[in-house]
Amino acid sequence: MSSTTAPPATPAADAAPRRLTGRLRVTLAVLLVAQFMLAVDFSILNVALPAIGDGLGFSLANLQWVATSFALPAAGFTLFLGRVGDLVGRRRIFLGSLALLGAASLAGGLAPTPDVLIVARVAQGLATAAATPAGLALLTTSFPEGPLRRKALGLNGALMSAGFTTGAILGGVLTDLLSWRWAFFVNVPVALAVVLIAPAVIAESRPAGRPRIDLPGALSVTLGLLALVYGLTQAGEHGWTHPATLAGLLAGAALLVVFYLVERRAAQPLVPVQVLRKRTVAWGNVLGLLAFVTETSLVYLLTLYMQKTLGFSALVAGISFALLGLGTVAGGLLAPRAIARTSATAVLVGGGLVQAAFTAVLLLLGDTPASMGLLLPATFLGGVGNMLAIVGFMVTATSGLPDHQQGLATGLASMSQQVGITMGTPVMSAIVTAVTGGAVSAAAILDGVGVAVAANAALVLLGVLIATVFLRARHDRAHA
Repeated sequence: MSSTTAPPATPAADAAPRRLTGRLRVTLAVLLVAQFMLAVDFSILNVALPAIGDGLGFSLANLQWVATSFALPAAGFTLFLGRVGDLVGRRRIFLGSLALLGAASLAGGLAPTPDVLIVARVAQGLATAAATPAGLALLTTSFPEGPLRRKALGLNGALMSAGFTTGAILGGVLTDLLSWRWAFFVNVPVALAVVLIAPAVIAESRPAGRPRIDLPGALSVTLGLLALVYGLTQAGEHGWTHPATLAGLLAGAALLVVFYLVERRAAQPLVPVQVLRKRTVAWGNVLGLLAFVTETSLVYLLTLYMQKTLGFSALVAGISFALLGLGTVAGGLLAPRAIARTSATAVLVGGGLVQAAFTAVLLLLGDTPASMGLLLPATFLGGVGNMLAIVGFMVTATSGLPDHQQGLATGLASMSQQVGITMGTPVMSAIVTAVTGGAVSAAAILDGVGVAVAANAALVLLGVLIATVFLRARHDRAHA
C-alpha cells in the first residue's frame, strides 16, 4: 500500500510528547464523543422495540428487523469502508459518515411507516461501519505509539463500552418519559456538533497515491460477513438448526474462505496476508471478538433476568446497568497504566480472569430481588475486567504497524468489535431458547439465563487461554 502523510499533530516517535497538548485534548474529545455516540446506537433501541412496534404497526415477526437492518451493514461493511477511508482520507470518510448518521437518525425519528424506519436503520448501519474504523484510525495516527496512544485507546475503549451500557439506560428513559422517536433524535445534535468542530482540530490523513481497491476481496468479505451475521441473528430467533440459520452460517464461512484465497493472489489486496499472519493482529482480533461477544451479550441476559424473572420494568433494568458502565470507565482508566507497568498480554489475561470470575458469580443469582445485592457489584467488577481486556486487545491489534496501515489495523479491530457486538446476543438468545424450550415462566428464564451465563464465562476463559498460549509477553512489550 502507498504511504500516507501523518497528521501535523503527530510528532515523531522518538520525540513523542508525554502529555496531552491543548490541541490534542480537543482532538481526543471530539473523537471520543463520536465513538461514544456510535456505541450508544448499538443498544439504545433494544428496550424501545415494543414501543416502536406499537407506534408504527410492526408485526411481531418483523420487529427484529429494526435491529437486524442496522446490524447487518454495521458489521458487514466495516472492513471495506475502513479500507476506503485509508485510501481517500480518514477525516473525509469520518465527517461524511457522521453527517449521514445525523440525517438517518432524523429520518428514523420522523419515520411514518415501517419501511422508512428500516431504510433509516440501514443508513445508520452503513454510517457506523464507515465512522467507527475511520475514527479509530484518526485516534491512532493522531497519538504516537506509546503512553499517549495507550491513554487514548484506554479512554476510547472505556467510553465505547460505557456507551453500549448508556444506550440501554438512555433508551429506557427516553421511551418511558418522552417517546421512542427521541432514541433517534438524540443523535442529531451530537453528530452536527462533531461535523462542525472536527475540521478545525483533526488533520486529514491522505494517501500519496491511490491504488486500486481490491473489488473481489471487498465483495467476498462483505458478503461473507453479511451472511454470517444474518445466520447468527436467525439462530437467535429460530434456533441453530433452522434452514435460514444454517444457510447463512455456511455461506458466510465459505465466502470468508474465498476472501482469504483471493487475498493470497491479489496484487493490491484489501488485507495483505502478511498482516493477517502477524500474531498480534490475528490473535488480538480473536480476543477482541470474544471480549465484545461476552460483555454485550451479558447485558442482554441480565436484562432478560431482571424483567422476566424479577419482574422489573425496562426503566429500572436499564438504570441497573449504571454500575457496569462505571466499571468499564474505571477499567479504561486503569488499563494504560497497567499495560505500561506490565504488557498488553498480561492485561488481557488479567482482565479476562477478573471478568470470568465475576461472570461466574452470576450463576448464584436467585428469583428474588435480593439477588441484586450480588448482581450489581459483580457487574461492576466484571466490567473492569472486560475493559482491561478490550484495551489490551486494541493496543495489541494496532501496535507495530506503520501509519499507512493503521486504517487496515483499525478496520480489522472495528470489524471484530462490530461482529462481536452483533453476534453475542443471538448466540446467547439461542442458548436460552434451547434450555427453556420456549417457556417464559420466571423459573424457566432463570434456568436458561444460568446456562447462558456459564457459556459466557467459558468463552471468556477461552480468550484467556488463547492470550496465554499464542501471545508472548516479551514480544508484546516490544510493540506496546
